[in-house]
Amino acid sequence: MSGLGGGRDKPPGPVPLREHMAIDVCPGPIRPIRQISDYFPRRSLGGDPAQDGEGAGRPPAPLETPPAPGPAEQGYDADTYDSDDSTALGTLEFDLLYDPDSCTLHCTVLRAKGLKPMDFNGLADPYVKLHLLPGACKANKLKTQTQRNTLNPVWNEGLTYTGITGEDMARKTLRVSVCDEDKLTHNEFIGETRVPLRRLKPAQKKHFNICLEPQIPLASPSSMSAALRGISCYLRELEQAEQWELEERGRILLALTYSSERRGLLVGILRCAHLAAMDVNGYSDPYVKTYLRPDVEKKSKHKTSVKKKTLNPEYNEVLEGAGGAQGTPQFAEFFYEIDQAELAQKSLEVTVWDYDIGKSNDFIGGMTLGPGSKGEGLQHWLRCLQSPDRRWEHWHTLTNELPESSAFAP
Repeated sequence: MSGLGGGRDKPPGPVPLREHMAIDVCPGPIRPIRQISDYFPRRSLGGDPAQDGEGAGRPPAPLETPPAPGPAEQGYDADTYDSDDSTALGTLEFDLLYDPDSCTLHCTVLRAKGLKPMDFNGLADPYVKLHLLPGACKANKLKTQTQRNTLNPVWNEGLTYTGITGEDMARKTLRVSVCDEDKLTHNEFIGETRVPLRRLKPAQKKHFNICLEPQIPLASPSSMSAALRGISCYLRELEQAEQWELEERGRILLALTYSSERRGLLVGILRCAHLAAMDVNGYSDPYVKTYLRPDVEKKSKHKTSVKKKTLNPEYNEVLEGAGGAQGTPQFAEFFYEIDQAELAQKSLEVTVWDYDIGKSNDFIGGMTLGPGSKGEGLQHWLRCLQSPDRRWEHWHTLTNELPESSAFAP
């Protein structure tokens, strides 16, 4: 008996669902809300937590699900260390050298160690593949020979990109991936690493001995809030759209000279490199066309000869008025008679096509030099105008953008 009324205590009733959920879901003290920076950890070189923004003498609070480093960190930190330690995927050793005089990027693939077994016999048939990002496509893919039945292949093989400018070195990243060749099924991916070209010093060889990383996936939903997942999807779609708009189809080496004596523009077509393959045999039959726009009378078209079955054509040919003795090979050179002041209002349109018999020729890539150009393209055009009687050579990137004036002029 208890209480003033002398009645028995009532048995406790069931806990309301709302209170029950609050007790089960939120045990213990309330944790602080995570910030975006928690998903992108930064490690100092000295390893001092105080320098990482966590506060002196206080270790960082652990996350329930530690996020994996993002693609930028995996790529940009790849060349900050060397390692011979074995990993789940293996290690890769290679050298990189950029020659600014010849605009070439040399990659010497040396060897790999401890690669992941990919075949039933516990071995693999590895080869190395290179891509330049952004703009990775078949046009800029290079690959080594395949080494059979080994997890410790030795290549000692050199791969060279031609037409790499200083602008490319500032903004592009070299993706180096190791794959296993399989003749019966699709080739299998083993591991990769990414090297920002801006970390290379001109004319200085840099050695890499690094651990291979898995293919970079999207961040898992368990380690991202709904807002971050949305941002990630948006950025990926934006990147894909930009890559489509700026898809690279190869390089072209042009020589521009304004001749004050002849009062006109000389356009030299020297060579192309790493063109996109348009035929089923893995090659193209490329030729180059040039226009000076606007072209009211439609008389400015010039065209080189067709080079058969090649992605790296050199336009050395015998041309009348090319400047050399008869029978001496010269590069293709076209002349536009025009005043220098009038030329400043014009644009030079250059397109590369794949010649096909019996059907329409395929567009490979194009570019435009003129007042509306940007970056190194604009600099090349201005040098030609401001310094007459001097020959200016420069490599330019071909893209999939088809100029309107060339759309129906094969």
